[in-house]
Amino acid sequence: MSTKSEILDQFVMWNDALQTGDPDNVVACYAENAILLPTVSAKVRHNHDEIRDYFVHFLAKKPNGRITEQNIRIYDNIAINSGLYTFSLMGDDGHTDVAARFTFVYRKYEDGWLIIEHHSSILPG
Repeated sequence: MSTKSEILDQFVMWNDALQTGDPDNVVACYAENAILLPTVSAKVRHNHDEIRDYFVHFLAKKPNGRITEQNIRIYDNIAINSGLYTFSLMGDDGHTDVAARFTFVYRKYEDGWLIIEHHSSILPG
């Protein structure tokens, strides 16, 4: 039986992958046919190559995320975590914080959980 702590760990692993600065480490958190609706791009990403392309550019900002609200639901081999997170991003003027809404949908495979859907959008001001 899967637990909420397993799903909490998925965000930690994904955020740790961001900290490596290596887009391949981030892409490894996603299923091959995952969909990414990213925060700072209008282009929907449909596969590992497109997801990697997004993270090549996003990782240049040295993102570090922290969840401020989350809502976890588990349905057998599917889990959803949605809520709010804030990213600290490095820009030309130093660090800026960007608040966003998120939904991660995970599927449990034989070797663990992978993201099958990830939607992130800037929180309206």
